[in-house]
Amino acid sequence: MSNPRPYPVIPVIYDTDPGVDDAMALYFALAHPAIEVLGITTTFGNVTVEQAATNALYLSAIAGKNVPVTKGVATPWCRPPGVPPAHIHGVDGLGNLPQRVPVDRSLDPRSSAQFIVDMARARPGEITLVAVGPLGNLSLALKLEPNLPQLLREVIVMGGTILEPGNVSPVAEANIWNDPHAADQVFTAGWKLTMVGLDVTHRVILPVALFKKIADHHQHVATDTLHHAVGFYAGHYGSLYPHVAEIHGCFAHDLLAFIYLVNPELFSLERGRIRVATQGLALGQTIMKRKELADYPQAGWGKDVPVTQVCMEVQAEACNAVCEKTLMAPWLAR
Repeated sequence: MSNPRPYPVIPVIYDTDPGVDDAMALYFALAHPAIEVLGITTTFGNVTVEQAATNALYLSAIAGKNVPVTKGVATPWCRPPGVPPAHIHGVDGLGNLPQRVPVDRSLDPRSSAQFIVDMARARPGEITLVAVGPLGNLSLALKLEPNLPQLLREVIVMGGTILEPGNVSPVAEANIWNDPHAADQVFTAGWKLTMVGLDVTHRVILPVALFKKIADHHQHVATDTLHHAVGFYAGHYGSLYPHVAEIHGCFAHDLLAFIYLVNPELFSLERGRIRVATQGLALGQTIMKRKELADYPQAGWGKDVPVTQVCMEVQAEACNAVCEKTLMAPWLAR
């Protein structure tokens, strides 16, 4: 598996709202030899922030990985909070697990935003932050440390869409729509930022059979848990998309943020300035200025808005192969 990065191991903070696809992404990150997960910062989104923190502790513990977990923002900055989508991820976020084994892990006492700032200050220029939920933690971290864009090596956001229809409105993707004001601040902060949105995540379908294969191979509570959760998740997508039902699978979503991190050559990128609509029917839309030389009379599109890299095309079969190879490897503690 190629790793074109200059560092042998990439230190990562994983900002997440687990969530089934978040769990897929977490286990991929923990399994991949080129990724070092420094901490898991949790937020609201697929579940409440309390449930997100519980799930992050549980998933890492049953995999035998002692990774710091923090609890972050519980509501959007400006808009009223929504209701977690239990029909997609289950009430517990992991497909309504029939039972959980006991684990003895506790949260890091810092807020998620403070953890991000502390780690970035301790290792300036080294850390990639992979954010796959609403972006309130990152927005708050910017308020605590305005120099954060210079302290982080890179930010990868799973969220948004440019050409693909939205999944919570005709134009909006759920993570951005959940906290559009935070998202607009993140997209205009000035760091190296890559967006991995629905334009590519709706092109990669992971079959439930793959996760059964992984679970049968490892015979471990962690992969059994993931197989159960993915089965529930696939039921939702199969009810909406006939081509996904035919495969009996689900979209990769959050997992693709980490596959981009280690295998960026599998993606085609477009660069442009992005703003997020914070009101009206277009709430949460990620709007990209695709004609750089256009001099629009509409304010808000000047050169002070930084350029974002956006994943627009993906090699789907190769991504599935990377996922399988990584999760089939010996990575779980016994």
